[in-house]
Parts: sequence; structure tokens; C-alpha cells
Amino acid sequence: MSTNLGVPAVLSPDEADKAVRLAAPRGYCAGVDRAVITVEKALDLYGAPVYVRKQIVHNKHVVSNLEERGAIFVEELDEVPEGATVVFSAHGVSPEVHRQAETRSLKTIDATCPLVTKVHHEAKRFAADDYDILLIGHEGHEEVEGTAGEAPDHIQLVQGPEDVANIVVRDPSRVSWLSQTTLSVDETLETVAAIRERFPELLDPPSDDICYATQNRQLAVKEIAHDADLVIVVGSGNSSNSVRLVEVALEVGAKASYRVDDASEIDEAWLEGVSKVSVTSGASVPEELVDGVLSFLAERGYPDAQAVHTAEESLIFALPPELRRDLRAAQQAGK
Repeated sequence: MSTNLGVPAVLSPDEADKAVRLAAPRGYCAGVDRAVITVEKALDLYGAPVYVRKQIVHNKHVVSNLEERGAIFVEELDEVPEGATVVFSAHGVSPEVHRQAETRSLKTIDATCPLVTKVHHEAKRFAADDYDILLIGHEGHEEVEGTAGEAPDHIQLVQGPEDVANIVVRDPSRVSWLSQTTLSVDETLETVAAIRERFPELLDPPSDDICYATQNRQLAVKEIAHDADLVIVVGSGNSSNSVRLVEVALEVGAKASYRVDDASEIDEAWLEGVSKVSVTSGASVPEELVDGVLSFLAERGYPDAQAVHTAEESLIFALPPELRRDLRAAQQAGK
């Protein structure tokens, strides 16, 4: 689907009132791209099956495509045959999971996003200094479970400002905070402010934990949503950053906002009386799914999308070192 900045030369009166804006940046971030390529390269190198603990990224289409190529997704390592190859997802795992893998003689490839790994390192450092660590995030999310597992005796989960009154710490002067990387920036800051009101000596992490891609996509949706009749966010329901984009769109003034996995989930009724439609996607969404939404809109008389650029992203993460090593060995053996 074209996303040219121009519009067709001749428009009907109805079409002349319509506009589609497309957020840029959107879709794949560097960590997701790295994780997906890791599974693809592992399948090419080792052959199927390659096991993956949890969804490699939170997108059902990506998972389905990798399954078709021979990836087998499991919830826990006891589902993986001893000695098999297993990839850890972009959301990270706890040290206990690494120990389980070693016990079962599994060949592991760790596709944890480097920005999540950074939070793990911060958790270990704060714990080594004997701080109580308040981890802002959503209960049950894989990233939260992995980070909490780095220092379970020091970390307690805070899901929002409403939890702050119930926090119990050993020493109010030795409290620090960390956060899940895919949260809403505004909500996280609100929670941190509430925590700091209770604990004025609260220690911040060395750098912002909310990942650059999450922040950029939230800033982009603010730009295209504030005067939109409808904002469509492409992303899966278990994708925290996609769900947040819907919330951010509504907070800044969008009249309506919905999340869809793909164009097939768009309800025709959403378009009734709608002139300005804005489209974006979460950080684990392939671009072809966005193209499908734009095609759906074009078939209903909406013009080509106008891209609204708010940031440029050029970051690329290297593949996991254990996979790079095996790829080099295979390349040398083939010479």
C-alpha cells in the first residue's frame, strides 16, 4: 500500500474531507528485529525444530510465521527435550531459568533485548548495595518476572500510584526504583512521583528504563492522535506497548482508538462519520500488517496516508554472541 505524501489529483466531495495519517516511527524496534532474526537464523543454522521459551515477541502473526518455519514455542523448559536448542525471548528470563537450562543440558541462545538486560544489571547493582527495589510494571508480564528474578529478596512490584501506600521497606533512605521497559512514559513518571512523595531519598536508575522505541512511538501517536476522529493501533493484545498506544491516543484527545491484530479485526462501524484516521503500530508488528490496514481504508474511500515523522531510528543490535559464534564456525567450515 502506498504511503506517499500526496493525495489523488481528483477527489469526490466526500473524499476531500478525509485524511489518513501514519505515525513514523512505528513497528519493529531494534530489540524485536534482533529477536526475530535470531530465531530465523537459528532455524537456518541448526534446522528445525528450534524451541523458544514464551513468545519470542508479543505478536501472534510473528509467532505463527515462525511456527510454520519449524519453531516450537513452549511455556517452560520442562517441555523442551534434553540437549535441544532453545531461544530465550526478547523479554528476558531470570537466573533460575538459566540454571534450569543448564541442568537439562540445553543449548541456549539468549535473545533478551539489550535494553531489558540493562535493567537486569541495574537490579543486580541495587541489590548488591542492599537497596529495596520498587519495580514498576505489570504483574505476570515476562519482562517483570525476569527482572524480579535477578534479586527476588530485594524487589517488590508496584503496578501504579494506587500501590504506593502499601509499600513496605526496611530503610526509607535506601529505596530505588526500576521499570518495565514498555510502559507508558507518563504513567511511569506519575508512579515515580507518588513513590518519591513517600520516600524523598528515592534513588533513580542511572538512565531511563523506558526503551527509546516505546517513548518514540508514544510521542508519535500523540502527534497524530490529538485531533483524530479515529486512531487504529496495530498490535496484539498481549503487547504491553501496543495497549499503551491506545491509551495514550485517547489521553491526548482522539475521539476513538482501537487495537487490532490486522485489518480483518476492523469494525466498519468505526468509520461512520469519521474523516481523520490515524494509524500506528506497536514495536513488535511487521509492516505488512500496517499496509493491510491502509489498504482497508483505501478501499473505503480514504486517501493515501501522509507520514508524520517525529523521530529517526537507526539503532541496530548485534545478534546474540552464541549465535554469532556458531554462524562464524559454519561459515569457516563451508569455505
